Amino acid sequence: MTPALTTGIPAALLAAVAMAGCAGGTGGAVRASSPSAANERGDLAAIAKARADSARYPYTAADVHFMSAMIGHHAQAIVVSNWAATHGAGASVRTLAERIINAQQDEIATIQMWLRDRQLPVPEAHATGVKMMMNGAEHVMTMPGMLSEAQLKQLDQARGKQFDRLFLTSMIQHHRGAVVMVKELFGTTGAGQDETVFKFASDVSVDQTTEIARMEKMLVTLLLGSQSP
Repeated sequence: MTPALTTGIPAALLAAVAMAGCAGGTGGAVRASSPSAANERGDLAAIAKARADSARYPYTAADVHFMSAMIGHHAQAIVVSNWAATHGAGASVRTLAERIINAQQDEIATIQMWLRDRQLPVPEAHATGVKMMMNGAEHVMTMPGMLSEAQLKQLDQARGKQFDRLFLTSMIQHHRGAVVMVKELFGTTGAGQDETVFKFASDVSVDQTTEIARMEKMLVTLLLGSQSP
């Protein structure tokens, strides 16, 4: 019996050692696969970056045209709105004008950042009298809703309630033009898919449609007030 036990112990030890060796081999296998795992993680990171880039850059020529043109469109609205403070506008019109200035300055900054991120030309709008200048060249006022030079001069010469009336009618026209530009963008095949362009254009449409309704009510109130004895 004793010899059997004696011979059994080494067998158990050998089995334990064999098991430990297997475990050690498994650990070694994990360590050996670490470079592969690291490479896999690197590949996944590269794929994630590529997907992010593809989600960020699917813009079209129509997107670029829309964003660039909207800078000039917004700039004209800012120029006109700045006149409210110097042309005797009523309190409600001054408040509206300030809201337009703040909102559209922020939107111009968003557009310019979008263009810079894609290493595209960034228009800088400047006002010279009643003419809009873009990148050193006179901006052709052919975009929907843009006020003509004659309209701008008429508005610039108006004061008080006359200015309020002309400002409201002019900005209603201007805002409607911006909404048309958005519809034209979304009606162009492949355009408006870029996340920033889609959100910006959608916000312009919603915000300016809401503001049109507000200005129409203000205009009715103004006209009714001017007719009262």
